[in-house]
Amino acid sequence: MIIEPRMRGFICLTSHPDGCAKSVKNQIEYVKSKGAIDGAKKVLVIGASTGFGLASRITSAFGSGAATIGVFFEKPPVEGKTASPGWYNSAAFEKEAHAAGLYAKSINGDAFSDDVKQQVIEMIKSDLGQVDLIIYSLASPVRTHPKTGVTHRSTLKPIGQTFTNKTVDFHTGIVSNVSIEPANEEEIQNTVVVMGGEDWAMWIDDLKNAGLLADGAMTIAYSYIGPAVTEAVYRKGTIGRAKDHLEATAFSITDSLKEIGGKAYVSVNKALVTQASSAIPVIPLYISLLYKIMKEKGIHEGCIEQIQRLFQDRLYHGGAIPTDDKGRIRIDDWEMRDDVQEKVAKLWQEATTEILPEIGDLAGYKNDFLNLFGFEFAGVDYHSDANEMVLIESIK
Repeated sequence: MIIEPRMRGFICLTSHPDGCAKSVKNQIEYVKSKGAIDGAKKVLVIGASTGFGLASRITSAFGSGAATIGVFFEKPPVEGKTASPGWYNSAAFEKEAHAAGLYAKSINGDAFSDDVKQQVIEMIKSDLGQVDLIIYSLASPVRTHPKTGVTHRSTLKPIGQTFTNKTVDFHTGIVSNVSIEPANEEEIQNTVVVMGGEDWAMWIDDLKNAGLLADGAMTIAYSYIGPAVTEAVYRKGTIGRAKDHLEATAFSITDSLKEIGGKAYVSVNKALVTQASSAIPVIPLYISLLYKIMKEKGIHEGCIEQIQRLFQDRLYHGGAIPTDDKGRIRIDDWEMRDDVQEKVAKLWQEATTEILPEIGDLAGYKNDFLNLFGFEFAGVDYHSDANEMVLIESIK
């Protein structure tokens, strides 16, 4: 079938298997070009199919030669209907890993559930024995709690007062004002349950209790802080409360791993185009301005560049892992440079529908968004028939 992008709001309903494969190959080639990393050799990635999780799996495998298990919740293809992009990404990753002689297996299911945790435990026991790095990179708007059975939904809202600021529809380029009503207490708590650190801690507890964590095992979760212009709806909003909980959880996990010399860290990463960030008001406008500035300064990074630098320069550089005064790894350091943020703040005041094409990088934003779904990659023939029925080798 000929596969084209079909948009509905902030979602693309189709994905291209050949484009997703090209994306994965590009990321692999980048990691290989940067040289070997003396990193973990047995790695579990929870949330492994897109974004930072996929980049972490690729960096572990092709930077450090690691055996990897990836957990994700993706939609497989059916005849005449494409899979979700994370499915095609994972299929391509496994194919490339196996061709390179690397162990790679995947589990498709709800990572919040006890059942998936148990499947992973059995796979580690039978295949790897133990793991020495666990990446936690889940990004889901909904969580059914495995102990209570209650389904919680997260919200993107400010806390305390209505938030009004600029945003942009990245499809049309129209800059407008948006107002978001504040969250109530139930919405705040639900967001913390979905996006906070409870599930991360459950994973680590279950792995530790099963004896599957190697001495000195490390676990990393990903977070974001961002600039003053987005903080009311992000870091000081409902998501920020969840991120606060996630960051606090790192300390409690580290305490629980003392007996094996293990540690938990939160890495604060750069703003990037993701399915989630595209749906957050204000963020697309901020990213389009940020990209323009960082590209002009030669310090722009996509997902794979960011994670490769995290692994090579922070996690496995041979010395102590550098952290800020709250114990967080800051790989958002280039984004948050004073010269970058001062320029963003200035351009933010100027941003209108008419001037944004000149002062921002909306074209780059759109391209990155389509890339998420396997579109707009050089070297892929989008006018030819593509086989949507791509399977993941380890999933029968």
